Amino acid sequence: MTLASVPQSRLLATAIPGPRSVALHAERLKHVTSGFGTALPVFIDRAEGAILQDVDGNRIVDFASGIAVTSVGASNPLVQEHVADQLSRFTHTCFMVTEYDSFTAVCRWLNEHTPGSFEKRTALFSTGAEAIENAIKIARSATGREKVLVFDDAYHGRSLLTMAMTAKENPYKLNFGPFPAEVHRAPFAAPLRWPTGAQNATAEALAAVELILATEGPETFAAMVIEPIQGEGGFIVPAPGFLPGLRDIATRHGIVFVLDEVQAGMGRTGTLFASNSEHVVGDLTVTAKALAGGLPLSAVTGRVELMNAVHAGGLGGTYAGNPLACAAALGVFEAFADGKLIENARKIEVAARMILEPLLSGTSVVADVRGRGAMLAVEFADRGTLAPRADIAKEIAARCHAQGLLVLVCGTYSNVIRLLPPLVIDESLLNDGLTVLRDAIQHVNAGQLAASPETVPA
Repeated sequence: MTLASVPQSRLLATAIPGPRSVALHAERLKHVTSGFGTALPVFIDRAEGAILQDVDGNRIVDFASGIAVTSVGASNPLVQEHVADQLSRFTHTCFMVTEYDSFTAVCRWLNEHTPGSFEKRTALFSTGAEAIENAIKIARSATGREKVLVFDDAYHGRSLLTMAMTAKENPYKLNFGPFPAEVHRAPFAAPLRWPTGAQNATAEALAAVELILATEGPETFAAMVIEPIQGEGGFIVPAPGFLPGLRDIATRHGIVFVLDEVQAGMGRTGTLFASNSEHVVGDLTVTAKALAGGLPLSAVTGRVELMNAVHAGGLGGTYAGNPLACAAALGVFEAFADGKLIENARKIEVAARMILEPLLSGTSVVADVRGRGAMLAVEFADRGTLAPRADIAKEIAARCHAQGLLVLVCGTYSNVIRLLPPLVIDESLLNDGLTVLRDAIQHVNAGQLAASPETVPA
């Protein structure tokens, strides 16, 4: 049976969440650990394009993409075609036991498309955290060193090592220690909150990195790991020159420079990889999330001499590069082949900035509108002091959810709303979602002004 297409328009058939979602959520609470959080407790029946249709018939505009995973849409026909063909043949053999060509094909594409003109090799895994841990294993094996340098506001995963590399305590690290000790943290050149002003962020942050290396001994560092645009930390775009400066430092000290492109890669920022915008090349590049359009797949791609430094059998995993996930990735690669999705990412940024940037001067709660392509964010803070306002971000997100727009909150202070619409979203649906967000911000801002003592006559 062929299902009718899901209309690409927002529809409120019931309150959100509706009665069927409420009932299903109550059942979920009986069986699923409370350790899993939920941004919006609705149960999805179908998803297509940039619409999530729930079990109550509501059509919700998707500005989350499964946390930057379904960039080509949640039911992309190219992905479905490749997966269906693979499903008809076999679902698993384990590539370490018997081989299949789709694994090699995915590696070939990544070798050809990740930044860097040098000869590369790729290893496939299942999750972003798994790939980051393997990047550290590769760097340590190749250099014979132990230490890892990461940055303020970073997020690299939920495994033990990647929790140590992640900056935010709650919810990611709370109660889960102790963590591996050989992880050191340096300042990230974040323009909005740099203490001496954005104009000094790059020089002072690079100086801080040099000081940490000098103190600990640069010859003891295996890897320097950074997100070209920070994800969970608040979609922070580094000050100009910071990433190239880090690349130079890493090269000078023989440190493996690892680019964590898990959230920012695969066309999300208007270039195939976010590091393309900075003209920066990693020794190792880590991809995941949007790589396989919703199936679990991640990769480490890098210089052949680094990737092949690991002994045979030192890398792998039972599900690493599962054939269904590899098939899905080949569908994703086809979807990107004509360049239209990357062009759409750039168009999304133009449309979003047109609607959201006036809020910088038109409200007292918007501190920043930032990002690249379809990886955008609005930060909320008190005017003047920049005191983070997580309460405002939470209230705005709730208003958006009630109106059928799915947005996610992020940031070290939980005061940032991030926008991750699928790259296939059409212009009218994008503008509808942006209007809902703008109206929610203006409504909450008006409430803040009414409640402020400064607005009450003496």
